Amino acid sequence: MKIEKKELSPEQMKALLQTLKSRFEKNRDRHKGLDWAMVQEKLKGEHSAQKLWSLHEMEETGGEPDVVGVDKNTGEFIFFDCSPESPKGRRSVCYDREGLESRKEHPPKNSALDMATEMGIELLSEEEYRMLQTLGNFDAKTSSWVKTPSDIRALGGALFGDFRYGHVFFYHNGAQSYYAARAFRGALKV
Repeated sequence: MKIEKKELSPEQMKALLQTLKSRFEKNRDRHKGLDWAMVQEKLKGEHSAQKLWSLHEMEETGGEPDVVGVDKNTGEFIFFDCSPESPKGRRSVCYDREGLESRKEHPPKNSALDMATEMGIELLSEEEYRMLQTLGNFDAKTSSWVKTPSDIRALGGALFGDFRYGHVFFYHNGAQSYYAARAFRGALKV
């Protein structure tokens, strides 16, 4: 079995860095006190090839990744999907593999957790989703799966969130469910 090397070509890397820089500068309110030069240095670091590939996947699936903070313990920059609505390239997926395999009819093509793993990112937690919503209004017309606690998942459910009526809401659904307006938002530390 051939292992796929997850690296970008020099042209792809240049284009991605330009896109990320432009978004960073356009949305300074998401990362007050941070400087693009510091972020770019990390992105061009010796061990960043896989992280750049993951950011590229976030971008290619419509996530519009941007820096939203710094991990105080590790010093890593935190990227979240900041597209206004749930990423188009990740919609119509159920929550996880178990939910996907439990569908008897009309199964979706993939699950949120499988896609996130393939992309090298994590689903946002409820806390991270709430924090994202302090940076703007996201998912006003769509919804996004979030990390679901194991006790809820053990009972067959999964959680998703959205922004309606000026508030962030979390709901539950069967993990096997999927909708054209539901995807997932990811997080990546670089």
